[in-house]
Amino acid sequence: MTKRAILALADGTTFEGLAFGASGEASGEVVFNTSMTGYQEILTDPSYVGQMICMTYPEQGNYGVNRADDESARPHATGFIVRHHAEEPSSFRAERSLGAYLEAHGIPGIWGIDTRRLTRHIRTAGAQMGVISTEGSAKALVERARALPGMEGQDLATRISTKAPYEWVERGADLWTDAERSTLEKPRFHVVAYDWGLKRAMLRLMAEAGAKVTVVPAGTTAAQALALKPDGVFLTNGPGDPAAVPGAREAVGALLGKVPVFGICLGHQILALALGARTYKLKFGHRGANQPVKELATDRVDITAQNHGFAVDDQSLGRRARVTHVNLNDGTVEGLEVLDAPAFSVQYHPEASPGPHDARPLFGRFVQLMERAR
Repeated sequence: MTKRAILALADGTTFEGLAFGASGEASGEVVFNTSMTGYQEILTDPSYVGQMICMTYPEQGNYGVNRADDESARPHATGFIVRHHAEEPSSFRAERSLGAYLEAHGIPGIWGIDTRRLTRHIRTAGAQMGVISTEGSAKALVERARALPGMEGQDLATRISTKAPYEWVERGADLWTDAERSTLEKPRFHVVAYDWGLKRAMLRLMAEAGAKVTVVPAGTTAAQALALKPDGVFLTNGPGDPAAVPGAREAVGALLGKVPVFGICLGHQILALALGARTYKLKFGHRGANQPVKELATDRVDITAQNHGFAVDDQSLGRRARVTHVNLNDGTVEGLEVLDAPAFSVQYHPEASPGPHDARPLFGRFVQLMERAR
């Protein structure tokens, strides 16, 4: 029998719908994602630690779930909010349904609510903490939501990071099965990647660019990273407040000028912090596969995949870096170039997964920096 479920927000707004996935209760920051497809990659993106995702596109689960599309070992979102979900997927790649996948990983979902109304509310009131539950009154759930800590000041990147270094040489970011993927046998470069919540597609694209990757924990010092003799250092995406990640800005600051550096998303924000800039929390963030970004030098516009709730304050950058890209929706900083060291970063996700491939040449730009450094 289908259970009722309630979504309660900290400002007192409530939505009543139906439960799917795991029974019980979930909590987190309620955010929305405007992607039409890619729910599995979104759920398994470690950047969603501590968040409950509302998908704005009304139909989810159509093509089911399969192991090859996982961006990490398991889903990291705490809850899933949809208008409607397909109980029986229709795809030759499907191994199980979206609901069964959520249930297997203990993630509660809610469907049958007005996701358009929820999205508009978040845009007006801002992303906020919330609770999904199949038990209890709406009033009690609102009180629980109000008691939750917000995202500002939370170091979630260290929590989700690998605990020990490991090597990655697997290629095949866009292949449909794990069996089709291959191993990079003769690496041209060695890249050290800081794991602040990375996605597998990033590592696969590094391998396709000719790099063996050594993934290191979030707390790795610059001296420890340089001791691995990398040709370049990659600063990955991740969840939470960039200013709260202990030792990150100091490590990146000490790497600048010694080795080429490429940062994505949280890595972009931490690079900015290392340069003395500030970051701040956006009202409702950028999450989706359709964000327009303009490169200032060429006026080229890329459609990009994004997932972030914080941004770099361009007024705080100083003279060591220049802004290279801006978001056409709100003018926020989407890219940086360091002027006195071979280093650059972007706020968006050039690896996409899910999303457009417009920005993938950025991996080639990083390769060029490593070639010049040699």
